[in-house]
Amino acid sequence: MNNFESNVQYIKYLVNKEVASRFFQGTLEKGFFSEKEIAESIIPGPKASFRCCIYKERRIIEDRVHLVLEPTKDNVVINVLDSACDECPIDRFVVSDSCRGCLGHKCQENCPRHAISIVNHRAYINQELCIECGRCKQVCPFGAISEVMRPCMRACSVGAVKMDENRKAMIDHEKCISCGACVHQCPFGAIVDKSYVLDVLTLLRDSWNNTSYHVYAVVAPAVASQFSGVKVGQVFSGIKELGFYDVVEAAIGGDMVALAETEEFVKTIGEKKWKTTSCCPAFVDYVRKNHPEYMDHVSTTVSPMIAMARAIRAKDRKARIIFIGPCTAKKVEIKQEDVKGAVDYVLTFEELRAIFDARNMDLTELSEVSAGEPSSYGRIFARTGGVAESVRRVAKLEGIETEINPIRCNGIEECIKTMKLASFGRLEENLIEGMACKSGCTNGAASIFHDVRGIERVNSFSREALTDDPNEGIRGYDMSGVNMEREFGEIKKQEGVTSGEKAKKKRATAKAKKEAIAEGEIK
Repeated sequence: MNNFESNVQYIKYLVNKEVASRFFQGTLEKGFFSEKEIAESIIPGPKASFRCCIYKERRIIEDRVHLVLEPTKDNVVINVLDSACDECPIDRFVVSDSCRGCLGHKCQENCPRHAISIVNHRAYINQELCIECGRCKQVCPFGAISEVMRPCMRACSVGAVKMDENRKAMIDHEKCISCGACVHQCPFGAIVDKSYVLDVLTLLRDSWNNTSYHVYAVVAPAVASQFSGVKVGQVFSGIKELGFYDVVEAAIGGDMVALAETEEFVKTIGEKKWKTTSCCPAFVDYVRKNHPEYMDHVSTTVSPMIAMARAIRAKDRKARIIFIGPCTAKKVEIKQEDVKGAVDYVLTFEELRAIFDARNMDLTELSEVSAGEPSSYGRIFARTGGVAESVRRVAKLEGIETEINPIRCNGIEECIKTMKLASFGRLEENLIEGMACKSGCTNGAASIFHDVRGIERVNSFSREALTDDPNEGIRGYDMSGVNMEREFGEIKKQEGVTSGEKAKKKRATAKAKKEAIAEGEIK
């Protein structure tokens, strides 16, 4: 557990570990001086390790610590650290040596801001006027205009990362789906997800050894791909050692979802013609913000996290729930009005690792414990294709003859393309499985390891299950008392849309379809 994918991940780990260590020692305080002290302990000097000087490094650490100790503005999860965002190239389009000084001057003629001039028979871009539309690059016959896109902007397929007036990164939260791709891809660690390490540790402490209330850990099945050299049962044991009342596999919630979603699909597919899954909160947010008129096609079955949390609360009225997984979008999902109250906090695998090490815990020395017995299909929710396979498995077991023809979207770019096809009436399949992260949850933004072998580790974990029947996976839970549905407010809003607005939207869709065909996005 000593290897890190990057120094960015290592710094995040050091901050969370130091906060957790001080909490366990009873020396953690809030405030400017505490943040400064933690920064100095992590960056002792005198030489800088990753920036120009130790003072710059300490300032960045202080800002990171502040995000752990204090609430964020408007309670947002994805945040930009201004102190860390200053090293990326800021001129996106530049003229290279390939410019031949041609007579066509297409770059100049197509620039909407007149930012391109011809100097000594060569194109020149005035960066003060450039709006980075990219038209010059598209029309240059020599490919002489090169594009240097910031990693955070390149990582964001929904266009939520922009530049402010100081040309530093900023998040457009009206577009952001909290997938965390920018967090993972920023090479300077300038974009971070809000940490709830302190909140979780406080909840555990104030339970007075689970006498005041019972703190449950619901762990995502992607855990199988995260702790190298450690058995999954040992990870569960380590979580219990931290003071949790019990540990439960979220895969049991996956079995609950597979059963409920299959029933919903059969009941509604005749009317809707096509449906989407709702397990990935980033994908659901993408549909909500970009295709609100199709929210009634999104499954109203809750995610496995919410299903499992509601099932636990139905059995134990003293339950408090912590979800542990690889997903930054889950930190947003738990705050949404129709599911709020099911889960108290979300802890990522990165944060869990830091807490283990703050307690000097060697997981390899612990005995294995079970966290329930979900089906093999509940566990494969962690990878692309798992949800669709589970729904088809339930249909087969229950003798359902309704055709289920899924398309598996591996990453948000495929989700975007598939939703375009659906909106244009060109979708051949009838079930869209939307996963914002490529490879699924095994490659979530807050994973410890982003490794293609994660899928095989999840598949191996799935094969260890004692049953392949989701009905068997949920034994022990009385589902009659568990609400498996959620209510999307966007559906009610669409019911109030006037015929004129619908016609306007239809015309816009037709125009977008024509443009997509012209650009070769669809056939």
